[in-house]
Amino acid sequence: MTEPSALTTVDVLVVGAGPAGSAAAITLARDGRSVLMVDKAVFPRDKCCGDGLTTLALRELAPLGLQPDMVPSWQSVHDVWLRSPSGREVHLPMPSGGIFAATTPRRELDAALVELAVDAGAVVRGGRAVQAIRRLHDRVEADVEGIGIVRASYVIAADGMWSPTRKMLGVDAGGYLGEWHAFRQYARGVTGTAADRLYVWFEPDLLPGYAWSFPLPDGRVNLGYGVTRDGERRGKDMKALWADLWQRPHIAAALGPDVEFEGRATAWPIPAAIDKARLAAGRVLFVGDAARATDVMTGEGIGQALLTGRLAAEAIVEGGAATTVAERYERLVRAELFADHRMSKVLNRLLARPLLARGAVRVVGLNDFTRRNFVRWMFEDEPRAIALTPRRWHRGFLHNPAPY
Repeated sequence: MTEPSALTTVDVLVVGAGPAGSAAAITLARDGRSVLMVDKAVFPRDKCCGDGLTTLALRELAPLGLQPDMVPSWQSVHDVWLRSPSGREVHLPMPSGGIFAATTPRRELDAALVELAVDAGAVVRGGRAVQAIRRLHDRVEADVEGIGIVRASYVIAADGMWSPTRKMLGVDAGGYLGEWHAFRQYARGVTGTAADRLYVWFEPDLLPGYAWSFPLPDGRVNLGYGVTRDGERRGKDMKALWADLWQRPHIAAALGPDVEFEGRATAWPIPAAIDKARLAAGRVLFVGDAARATDVMTGEGIGQALLTGRLAAEAIVEGGAATTVAERYERLVRAELFADHRMSKVLNRLLARPLLARGAVRVVGLNDFTRRNFVRWMFEDEPRAIALTPRRWHRGFLHNPAPY
C-alpha cells in the first residue's frame, strides 16, 4: 500500500491502536483489505490496566499470531489465590498442559499487536488524532491530523470509553462515567508469595470489587483495586483507601518487607454496559471500550476488546450493504456477549453481599473438581452463561486445550 497523502483512500480506517483496533486491523489486512490505523498516541505507550490476560484473551491472541516471546515481560500464570471477605484463602491451580492465563504490561502487549498489524499489511500512524468525521452515503471521510482527508468504506472506532469518534458523529449520550473505577500502580522488590502468585482479595469494603496483585518478571507486580461506581464512597476517599490497602497485614505479607512502589498510582474508569451501548452508526462500528465491552463482573476488558475488534472485521469481510454489515456485527456481538453479560450482572449483585461472597469462595474451594472448573470459568475459558445457551454446548466442555 502507498504512503498516505493529502487524500488517502482505504477500505477501512481504524481509529485507535489498542487491542480492539489491532485485532480488527490484523484480521482485515490478512483478508487483503487496505487498512489505515491511526492513534493519537505514539507506540509503545503505557496504558492504565491490570495487565491480566484471561483465557478468553489468550484464545483471541493466538490466532492473531501473538507469541509470548514477542512480549519481554510476559509472565505465565499457573496459580490463582482467592481470599474471601472472612479471610479464607483458596488456591486454584490453572489447568496443566499449557498456558491458560498470563500477565504482561500493556505497553509491551499493545506494541507487539501493532507490529503484527504492520506485518499483516496495515499502515499504522501514531501521533495522529482524528479531528473531524463525516458520514456520507457510500463512504466515511475523516480529517486526520498530519495526514489530511481519509476516505474509507468503513470506520472501526476503537478509541476508548469516551470515544471522540462517537462524539463527532453526534451519537454520544453524554454524562457516561462507566460501571467501575480502578486504581493501579507497579511495585518492585516483591519477595513474598505475590512474587509468583496471582492474588485476588475480596476485601469487605470493596465488594463487589476486589484488590489484585498480578505477578511480573524480576520481582515486579501490578497492584490495583477496582470498585463499582455507586456514587457514594467512590470519589475522593479512593486515594486514601489506596494508601491503606497495601498496609493490611495479609496483603503486606504477600508482598514482603522490601516492596517499593514505582511511579504514581493511576486511576481510570471502566465501561461495562455493552447491552446498552450503540454498536454501529451507519458505516462506523464501535469496538472495545468504545462499545463498553468490558466484563461487568471482573472489570477485565482485553479479551472482550480483541473479540469485538475481530467480530467487526469479520462483519465487514463478509460484505453486503452497509446496513447489513452493521446488523451482522450487532448480531455477532449479541450472540457472543449478551447472555454472559446479563448473568455476570446478576452474579455481581450477589457478590456485593459479604455473606454471599464468603459462601461463594467456600463453595469454590470444596474439592478438586470445583477448584479446577471454577478457575476455567472465572477466566472465561467458556462463556459464563453456557448453561443457558445450549447452542454453545460441545464435546469436551471445560476441557479445551490451552491456547499456548
